[in-house]
Amino acid sequence: MEYTERLFVPLRWWVQATMLVATFWLALVVAVPLLAANLIVGAMAALVAAAFVRFGAFRVEVVDGQLRAGRAHLPLTYVGEVTPLDKEQTRLLAGRDANARAHLAMRPYVKRSVRVEITDPADPTPYWLISTRRPKQLAAALAGRLAR
Repeated sequence: MEYTERLFVPLRWWVQATMLVATFWLALVVAVPLLAANLIVGAMAALVAAAFVRFGAFRVEVVDGQLRAGRAHLPLTYVGEVTPLDKEQTRLLAGRDANARAHLAMRPYVKRSVRVEITDPADPTPYWLISTRRPKQLAAALAGRLAR
């Protein structure tokens, strides 16, 4: 069983960024010539859009015998216990109860996650905490791949 998910930046972030850019345009249009205001705000809008697209390019996958979270990857042979977490459990494990050596593959706009125990004795990382909108499906995909 393979699993793939892309974590997009939510629509409300785009709306808020649009309002921010419009506010800057209004502030600039009264202070500088229209062409300069349009160029400055256009460049700012392009930077914000590029940042959102780049930040939203985060993928979580279970393919080819590996767990991939963003640019990090882990062979499934080193995956131990997998625990799907709800919003509150994620908040605690990413904050108060976090282990400083854990690998956090988190996005602030995704409130649920999966905790993946690492069984590699040479790796000091005790677990990965991975943001996902579908924690039960990701946990099932990892359990299905481990059962083989």
